[in-house]
Amino acid sequence: MEQELVKQLVKIANTIRELSMEAVQKANSGHPGLPMGCAEFGAYLYGCVLKHNPKNPKWLNRDRFVLSAGHGSMLLYSLLHLSGFALSLDEIKQFRQLHSLTPGHPEYHITPGVEATTGPLGQGVGNAVGQALGLKILGAKFNSHDTTLFDSKVYCLAGDGCMMEGVSAEASSLAGHLRLDNLVLIYDANKICLDGPTGECFTENTQTRYKAYGWEVYDLDGYNFEEMERVFREIREGQTRPTLIILHTVIGKGSPNKAGTHKVHGSPLGPEEVEATKKALGLPEEDFFIPSLVTEFFEEHLKKSEALEHEWNERLAKWKLSHPELALEFEKMKKNELPSDLEEKLARLDMKAPLAGRSASQIVLDMLGVELPQLIGGSADLSCSDLTMMKKFSVITEGNFKGRNIKYGVREFAMAAAATGLYETQMLLPYVGTFLTFSDYMRNAIRLAALSKIQVIYQFTHDSIFLGEDGPTHQPIEHYAALRAIPFLQVIRPADNWEVKMAWIAALKYQGPTAILLSRQALPDLEVTRKPYSEGMGRGAYILKREKKTPDYTLFATGSEVSLALDVAIALEHQGQSVRVVSMPCWEIFEAQDVAYRHSIVGGNLGKRVSIEAGVSLGWHQWIGMDGIAISMETFGESAPQSDLAAEFGFTVDAILNKLHK
Repeated sequence: MEQELVKQLVKIANTIRELSMEAVQKANSGHPGLPMGCAEFGAYLYGCVLKHNPKNPKWLNRDRFVLSAGHGSMLLYSLLHLSGFALSLDEIKQFRQLHSLTPGHPEYHITPGVEATTGPLGQGVGNAVGQALGLKILGAKFNSHDTTLFDSKVYCLAGDGCMMEGVSAEASSLAGHLRLDNLVLIYDANKICLDGPTGECFTENTQTRYKAYGWEVYDLDGYNFEEMERVFREIREGQTRPTLIILHTVIGKGSPNKAGTHKVHGSPLGPEEVEATKKALGLPEEDFFIPSLVTEFFEEHLKKSEALEHEWNERLAKWKLSHPELALEFEKMKKNELPSDLEEKLARLDMKAPLAGRSASQIVLDMLGVELPQLIGGSADLSCSDLTMMKKFSVITEGNFKGRNIKYGVREFAMAAAATGLYETQMLLPYVGTFLTFSDYMRNAIRLAALSKIQVIYQFTHDSIFLGEDGPTHQPIEHYAALRAIPFLQVIRPADNWEVKMAWIAALKYQGPTAILLSRQALPDLEVTRKPYSEGMGRGAYILKREKKTPDYTLFATGSEVSLALDVAIALEHQGQSVRVVSMPCWEIFEAQDVAYRHSIVGGNLGKRVSIEAGVSLGWHQWIGMDGIAISMETFGESAPQSDLAAEFGFTVDAILNKLHK
């Protein structure tokens, strides 16, 4: 490596240290340790490695950098600003302030150049695995013998905490199994975590662990640019499997009194230590100072970056002329287009009743797979039970990424994090499946998808105690409420075949994540649900049975309990009562309706309000009022046949009538 380049990289590294420690100090909040410790690596990555264009952060064939150790966000923000992304120095100075582009942890869609929302440790590794897998899928589909459209890599920086979290182990195991040769994980091995030295809690042989996963492993001095050049040249020229780089660094490097200690992990250095650090590094007294040499370096680098994308765009244009049919699919996937007649096609889709919700959904998926080339499915070792397999398409395997089905194995958390990464490739629409009770394993990844408005569809089956004999370990009770509590997550519990079809329309239209909760047991078809999307599911809640006069009872229900509510209504009418029945498959869609519509469904004099749902009652009283009656589950279930469970827990017509008449 030329000595002039080394001098430039050293200057960039010290500029990163200055911006990072000063931004953290100005906010009086943040984590200066990682940015200061990894400054040389960051300078080398953005100055010499990444193939991207800061002027177009969404260039499809760019290399991606995911900061899994999101607490070190000032490393990323400093690099984004210096390398020419639309992140001003004023935004750096507004680090961690309200509505700034520099929040405490990186957020997708907020800051140009941020590839994933990270912070909860380990999930960025899962996101990176999903992105790398997605790029392999796109390459297998669109690369031709004479033109390579997708050949970029995904780089991910993880810390000790990321390596301790189980999700990174799940994701790394999957990446090794699939032999993702476009994934590079950099482990910032500084031997310090928030609470103190890692020797107090983390002493495993990480190198051996990753070799066991099937990864290539390198050890690297975090301050030796010659070593960096050698290692990254080897990766660039001959990577054949996912690669781990164990980067040996000193946390808070440059700080005379705090470097190498946990005191620099999650707290500002303090004014005196900032001053001492600047003096030790030979930095000017001026705050947020950026040397002209650094500016000029990245200005020149930006020209090369723009030329890379320009060349790729020309290549793409020629490829489109040579491959017109594939080019149409390319554009369709890029735009995530839905057929204009999708609802009409779903309406004609033949389904025999009674049919389990999961079975109805698989029929829908088989059709959607043909209609939507961007749709990618997967399951956590349950595709034969949650029925997520698109039967017309093959399974993705090591070395063969032309399929449309992914077998994630029993790795629910990594599956959810990877699904987010698949979407972040900008051309794929992922759905994943498991049993509803196992959504707990995925919860934090679902939460981050919701925070980021990521369009992932979660098919959760075995949605109630009525799955039967597997018993309370597998019977969801609190899960409806737990998922509904996540902002921006659509939770849909369809009542029959028709509502399953409409649930998929809702999920495909929504710019965010959707959980579709489906039954294991067969459900009857309900003629009264057969409304156009705009009048039924598209409203979130709608009237199935109208009262003949002012209601004595209004029954609200979701999923498999909707048919039960209709049976209860018939029994009440035989007793001379006036009854309204409302199907309420998606609270979130309903809450987004105008006031007049919501009032027409849940407002006014509705008599005694009753909710019927085989989960906890938490949340239902906003619809049924303090005096409403909730037919619900407030205990765990039991191992028994479905009919016995219905009788035991009061989900029969007679049991509900008895409760209403008390």
